[in-house]
Order: sequence, then C-alpha cells, then structure tokens
Amino acid sequence: MKSSLNSKTQSAGTNVRAGATGTRKNWKSLVWKQRWLLLMALPGFLIVLVFNYFPMYGVLIAFEDYSVKKGVLGSEWVGLKNFMDFFSNPMATRTIKNTVTLGVYNLLWSFPIPIVLALLFNELRGRRFKKTVQTISYFPYFLSTMIVAGMLMQFCSREGLFNQILSFFEKKPILFLQKPKWFRTIFIGSGIWTGAGYGTILYLAAISNIDPNLYDVASIDGASRFQKIRHITMPALTPTITIMLIMSIGGIMGSDFQKVILLQTPQTYSISDVIGSYTYREGILGARFEYTTAIGLFQSLVGFVLIVAANKVSQKVSDNSLW
Repeated sequence: MKSSLNSKTQSAGTNVRAGATGTRKNWKSLVWKQRWLLLMALPGFLIVLVFNYFPMYGVLIAFEDYSVKKGVLGSEWVGLKNFMDFFSNPMATRTIKNTVTLGVYNLLWSFPIPIVLALLFNELRGRRFKKTVQTISYFPYFLSTMIVAGMLMQFCSREGLFNQILSFFEKKPILFLQKPKWFRTIFIGSGIWTGAGYGTILYLAAISNIDPNLYDVASIDGASRFQKIRHITMPALTPTITIMLIMSIGGIMGSDFQKVILLQTPQTYSISDVIGSYTYREGILGARFEYTTAIGLFQSLVGFVLIVAANKVSQKVSDNSLW
C-alpha cells in the first residue's frame, strides 16, 4: 500500500514537473513566435517605464518637508502635513469645486459629440468628400494650446469675430473673457472644436470592423438608415463607448490647466481657478514642490478611484469593462 502511494506521489511530481517544463517551453515558443511584435512594442514600453514609472519615487516628497539640498531620501518626513495644509486652505474648496464642475460639464458635452460625428461620417457618401471632411475635422487637434488660446482671445475681443456676429444682430459687444459666466462655455466649446474630429478615429475604426453583410441584409429587409444605426452600428460601438466613458470619468479631475491659465483673467478666477492652475502657481512660481506634489497625488488618487468605480458599475450593468 505504502509503495503504491509512493509510486503515485512520484508520478504526480513527475507530471507537475513535466507540466511546468511544458509551460516554460510554450512560453518561450510564444515569445519567439511574437518576437517582432515585442520588439516593436519595446520602445513604447521603455518610454512609459522611464518617464511614467521611474519618476514615481518622487511622490515621496508629498510626505516630506522637501529640501532640494537634502534630496528626496534626505528630507525630513512630515507624514500627511502637506495634505492637511491643502485641505485647511480656503483655496482647496474653490479649486476642487471648479475642477469637478468643469470636468463634469466637459464630460457631458464633449463625450457624446465624437460619437455622433463618427456616425455622421459613416453615413457620408462619396469617398473623396468623406475623406476631405474627416481631414478638416482632424486639423484643429494639431494646433497647440497656445495657438488655440491666442485665437480665442482674438475671437473674444471687443472687435473680434464673436462681437462682430453680435453686432450683425444689433447686440451690444461683450468682453467674453472677462465675464465669469462665459468662461466654461468658451473653455468647453474650444475643447469640442479641437478634439471632436480627432476623437472620432476610434469610433470609426470600430465601425469599420462591422460586417458589411449585416447592412446589406438590413437593406433587403427594408431597414432605414436610422434603424441600421440603432440596431447594427450602435451595438457594435457599445464596447468602445464604454471603455472611452470609463477613461473619461477617470479624467474628470484632470482639466486642461494650460488652457485654463492662458484664458483666465482676474475677473474669472472665481470660476476658472482649478487644481491644476493652483498647483502651477504654488509649485512652479512659489517653489512649494512638496505641497503641490501632495495635491497632485490627491488628484491622481481621486481619478483612480473614479476609474475603478466606473469600471465596477460597467461590470454590473454590462459585459464591458477595462479589466
């Protein structure tokens, strides 16, 4: 009996070792088979590793009384003091409120437009016309934030394009950039103008993977264009829309502070001052690196929690999720 058990144990051990050896061989075989794809991905991996992961150790200064002379590892440890300083600052409430408000408004207005635009592009007939319209819509994305802000300042000036349109309807000129109620409209509207066309690329790529036979069969059954969009295109786009929505929700706390800084004026600080612009003033201009690192870490943690929560909700209500 004992010899039988020993024999079975030895046999099981042999099988496990054989399985491990087989797994290693399969893994090596897979790596060798995909070697060219892995080599193509290697530069991107190194860039992410060097510029996104290696600097992460600098997050430590959020918990220190950082001194440039002493360095990250030599500075005095102060725990959560920098976080408490931020939350006890009257500016914290204003900047968090403005950041969240701007992020939510931006999500509500900017997210659906590329989807609608992609559906409209897909319905265009005439290959040359379609490509021309698409190219024109992509162009604003490649303008730098500085150029976009400069154009907006010209458009919003007393003699600018917007006031010329108002004068055509015999309306009084408005100094748009000095009116707090216009700041969010200008900020979000310019974001839609520059990003909507480029944002259609992912959706158009997803649409291009739809089997054309489905549209042909629907046409034979007498389906209208709207019915094809509703019953064929939209279901195929749903996984892409879900992934992009989860990513966009995670970005609510990360407004484009460069454009905010360029467009804001003292008259609009109450509406336009976001965490990014406040961090720029305190960190870069005020040289309070540990304080602004703590604010940035708080911002990143909130973004991470939002992504996890959105992903969890998506898992519950649909089969689509990031992980």
